[in-house]
Amino acid sequence: MELELDKAIVLRKNGKAKESNEILTDLVRHFPEDASINYQCAWSFDLLGEEVKAVPYYEKAIQLGLSTEDLEGAIIGLGSTYRALGEYEKSKSVFLKGLETFPANRAIQTFYSMTLFNLNEHGTAMELLLKCLIETTEDPTILAYEKALNFYSDKLDQIWK
Repeated sequence: MELELDKAIVLRKNGKAKESNEILTDLVRHFPEDASINYQCAWSFDLLGEEVKAVPYYEKAIQLGLSTEDLEGAIIGLGSTYRALGEYEKSKSVFLKGLETFPANRAIQTFYSMTLFNLNEHGTAMELLLKCLIETTEDPTILAYEKALNFYSDKLDQIWK
């Protein structure tokens, strides 16, 4: 099993998504209760642009229990897949649970902000993105305005006269 899983991951990394997916779907048939295989299979369907097929594998992988790193990836994958499918409330729910577990994960925050945009929660989406930008950038031209950007991040609709 491990050799086949490693082979599938190498194939994916080398741009052979279809071949990787074939191995992973076969592995899931033989080891349906393996969280890591379900996660890798979901990821492989996402790479093929088959998001609908990816969903049940992401859900099962999360339900079965993943390592911390894989769980972060599965949350991003499932939340992003729901968003791509137009299931914005499901996406939001996944990302909120992800943020409870991984509050400092900038990727989850960023993908979550895209979902908020789709839900017309533009202010919250922008606030989250601005804070991610401010807290992660090394760009001196942005950092020069860090205090102002932090101040305005949650006041984008406010007008001062």
